[in-house]
Amino acid sequence: MTIDMSMPGSSGLLNAVGKRDMKFFSNRYVLALTGAAGIGGFLFGYDTGVISGALLYIRDEFPAVRDNYFLQETIVSMALVGAMLGAAGGGWINDAYGRKKSTLLADLMFALGSLVMCAAGGPYILILGRLLVGLGVGIASVTAPVYIAEAAPSEIRGGLVSTNVLMITGGQFFSYLINLGFTEVPGTWRWMLGVAAVPAIVQFVLMLFLPESPRWLYWKDEKAQAIAVLEKIYDSDRLEEEVELLASSSMHEFQSDNSARYLDVFKSKELRLAFFAGAGLQAFQQFTGINTVMYYSPTIVQMAGFTSNKLALLLSLIVAAMNAAGTIVGIYLIDRCGRRRLALTSLCGVVISLVILAMAFILQSSSSLCMAAANGTCQGVLGWFAVAGLALYIAFFSPGMGPVPWAVNSEIYPEAYRGMCGGMSATVNWISNLIVAQTFLSIVGLVGTGLTFLTIAGIGVLAFIFVALYVPETKGLSFEQVEQLWKERAWGSHGNRQSLLGATP
Repeated sequence: MTIDMSMPGSSGLLNAVGKRDMKFFSNRYVLALTGAAGIGGFLFGYDTGVISGALLYIRDEFPAVRDNYFLQETIVSMALVGAMLGAAGGGWINDAYGRKKSTLLADLMFALGSLVMCAAGGPYILILGRLLVGLGVGIASVTAPVYIAEAAPSEIRGGLVSTNVLMITGGQFFSYLINLGFTEVPGTWRWMLGVAAVPAIVQFVLMLFLPESPRWLYWKDEKAQAIAVLEKIYDSDRLEEEVELLASSSMHEFQSDNSARYLDVFKSKELRLAFFAGAGLQAFQQFTGINTVMYYSPTIVQMAGFTSNKLALLLSLIVAAMNAAGTIVGIYLIDRCGRRRLALTSLCGVVISLVILAMAFILQSSSSLCMAAANGTCQGVLGWFAVAGLALYIAFFSPGMGPVPWAVNSEIYPEAYRGMCGGMSATVNWISNLIVAQTFLSIVGLVGTGLTFLTIAGIGVLAFIFVALYVPETKGLSFEQVEQLWKERAWGSHGNRQSLLGATP
C-alpha cells in the first residue's frame, strides 16, 4: 500500500493560511456540534467519577466488598476494561461507519450499563454493568474529540476539542455533586449509578438530527454532503480554501487501495513518530496520577484523617470543581500558548504538588512527630496539608495534561488513520488507566501513601522529558500542515518526496 504525499502545489496549499481569524464563539453551529458531541465526554467523566463516592456505600451494603481491596479495585477498574475494549474497537468503528453512528452506539452502551448497575443485586452484576458502561466510555473517548476536531477551524481546534475535556471534568464534578446529594436517600449508590442513563438518551436523540463529520464524508466520497456541512462553518472565501485542502489530501489517499491497516502504523516512519508521541502523552496522562485522584479522592481524603463519608465527598467535590475550572483555563490557553508549552508547564506543577502531597502523608505516618499531640492537632494540620497538595495537583494538571493529550491525538494523524490511531492511542490511555486503578490501593497498602505519591512524582519528571523531546507544537496548523510536519521529522526537509508507507530505516 503506497500513499504518495508529494502533491502538486502542496507547498502553496500548506503555506496558504487565508483569513484564519475565527473566534471561539463566532459560529454557533460549530458550538452546537461541539456541545452535542461533548455529552459523550460528560458521560465519560460522570461514569468514571461517580464510582468514587458510590464505592463508599457499595462497601456498606455488600460485606463481601467491604474487606476485599481486590474486589473494590475490580468494581472501579472493570469500567476501564470495557473502555479499553471500546477504544480498541471504536477506532475501527469510527473509520468504517462514521463518527455519528459510533456516538449512537456509545449512548446505547451508556444507557444499558447504567440501568444494569442500578438494578444490581450483588457485586458481580454491578461489575457487568461497569463493563457495559466502560464500552460506551471507550467508544466516546475516541469519537468525541475526532468529531469535534474534524468540524473545527484550525485556529480554534484546540479550544473546541478541550471543550470535550471540560465536559469530562464537568461530568466528574456533577458526579460528585450527585454523590453528595444522594447521601441521605434510600438506595444511595443505585441512584448515583443509574442517573447516567438520562444524558445518554438525550445525546442519542440529539445526534439523530446532527450531521456526520464533513471530513469523514469527504473521505468516503460523499462530497456534496461534506460541503453542505462545511458551508455552515465557513464563509465563501474560507470554504473554497478548506475544500481545496481537503480535496488535495483526499486525492492522494485515494491513490491507495483506500483501506487502512493497523500494521501500516508501524511500517510508516511518519505514522510511527505520530503514534509514539500521541500514545506516550496518553500513557503519561494516566501514570502521572489524575485518575488515581479522581477515582479515589474520597478514599485519599479519608486516608488523610477525615473519616466522615459526607466530609470526604464534600472535599472531593471541591477538588472536582477545581478540575473543571482548570480545564476552562486550558481552553483559553491551548490555542494561545500552544500544546507543548502548556503540557510542560503543567508537568512542572504536577511534580511539585505530588512531592507536597507525598510529604504530607510521610510526615503524618511518622509517630515521632505526631504522637506528642495527643489531641490529634498535628494529624489534623497534616490532613489539611494533604488536601492542599491534592488541590494544587489539580490546579496544575487540569489546564495542561488534562486537555493536551486529547487535543494532540485528535489532530496528528492522517484522515485515513485518524480513527484507527486515535483508537489505538485511547486504548493505551485506558490500559494505563486500568493499571493505575487496579493497583493503587494495593501499592498504598504495600509501601504507604507517601511513597506511592513520591513514585508518581518521579513519573512526572519522565513525562516532562518525553514531551520536551518527542511532542511537536501543532498550534494553529491545518491537518495537512501537521502531516507535513511529521514527514519533515521523519525524512528531513525532503520529507514531501517520501511515500507515507515507503522505506523505513
